Amino acid sequence: MRSILLSILGSCFASVGFAAAPNEDHFPQPPNKKGLQVQMIDDAITLGVHHAALNVDLTQLIDPTGQENGPKWTVNGKQFAFSPTQVAGIDDRVKPLSDRQMVVTLILLTYASQDEKRNQLMLHPRYAQGEKMAGPIAMFNTTTANGADALQACLEFLADRYSVDQGHGRVWGYICGNEVNSHWFWSNMGHVTPDEVITEYERAVRLIHRAVRKSSREARVYISMDHFWNERYVAGSATQCLGGREFLDRFATKVSENGNFDWHLAHHPYPEPLTDPRFWRDSLHAPHNNQAQSITFRNLDVLMEFLQLDRLMFEGRPRRVILSEQGFHCNERRPQGELEQASAYALAYKAVDKLPGIDAFILHRHTDHAQEGGLNLGLWTNRPGQICTPDRKRKMYEVFQAAGTPDEQHMFEFALPIIGAADWDEALRNLTTP
Repeated sequence: MRSILLSILGSCFASVGFAAAPNEDHFPQPPNKKGLQVQMIDDAITLGVHHAALNVDLTQLIDPTGQENGPKWTVNGKQFAFSPTQVAGIDDRVKPLSDRQMVVTLILLTYASQDEKRNQLMLHPRYAQGEKMAGPIAMFNTTTANGADALQACLEFLADRYSVDQGHGRVWGYICGNEVNSHWFWSNMGHVTPDEVITEYERAVRLIHRAVRKSSREARVYISMDHFWNERYVAGSATQCLGGREFLDRFATKVSENGNFDWHLAHHPYPEPLTDPRFWRDSLHAPHNNQAQSITFRNLDVLMEFLQLDRLMFEGRPRRVILSEQGFHCNERRPQGELEQASAYALAYKAVDKLPGIDAFILHRHTDHAQEGGLNLGLWTNRPGQICTPDRKRKMYEVFQAAGTPDEQHMFEFALPIIGAADWDEALRNLTTP
């Protein structure tokens, strides 16, 4: 069946154009902020998810040889081809989620591959492949003419296919890379200065924004940051990462220099440290002031206030924020490990629900992943001996399912004594108390 499908896809996409005019549909307004990086589509539907994030590896999407008989797209007189298998895989994920009125966001990544032709086209030429602790994802390649054209082709194709109603499902958000302020680990372009990182990233984000807007007037493009704020990731040097506050300031300045546009922010307010889900206890790393080391669920107000600065705004409006990747570790050595994990989600959901300007709280992960540094972040455990095959549901599963529904009050109640509050008003007051 799949081979027949791929044959049909190849013939259907022999010639591809883009929309004559951008789609004018308004950005959707779901009933709540509950989101998930989706692994199991049917389970996400059962859970009542309203915001779904999906990874898209652009390195695998592109087909440098054109021999796979996939769809094609022309940019600056150059024709670029795409893998029909990858396109079918995106279709298979996007359509059933968007058909259930979920706001689908694609996380755009350029992983290093075993195919040197793909790597030369999509990975930044200074990617430090094989060097100590260099991450598996490279910065976008806008340095070479072919690389920039290939990135533009990828995004014009994706936006035309998924941000216009063509029956393949709808995508409303595009996240540019991953945690770029810690670039060595998640958006690698070698040892570089902050100015070099910002220059390269701003060029890529601007290109992606321009490509997306050819098809959709209101689809949003996001930059990606981790939870470090006034300090950089402790494992990295000054040529490997920088704090989020400096990153935002530098990025906004570079955008203004080259012509402002409406980029938005995908932030990751993990607890600090990642191994302790009880973020409400962390007054050391996450105080309620702009000197905070980190932005976690305890002090998101610091980030939101910073985005109110005039120099950060677009046409007098602050950037929209989604929390696109963050989770809570279940310490299975602690007797209350599952309850603490579930309590952290309950309090975080209550806190985010009260914050205007944040559109989505997208949990990471759906299922524990054996290669995620010993972290147990999933709604599901993973089966022993497997990488991310679901085994059993954790307490957080039923709490997540109840969020944003009439069952929320009853299903969240268990968390109050663990958090140390008599009711949710007290819990939120304690959370926001300096």
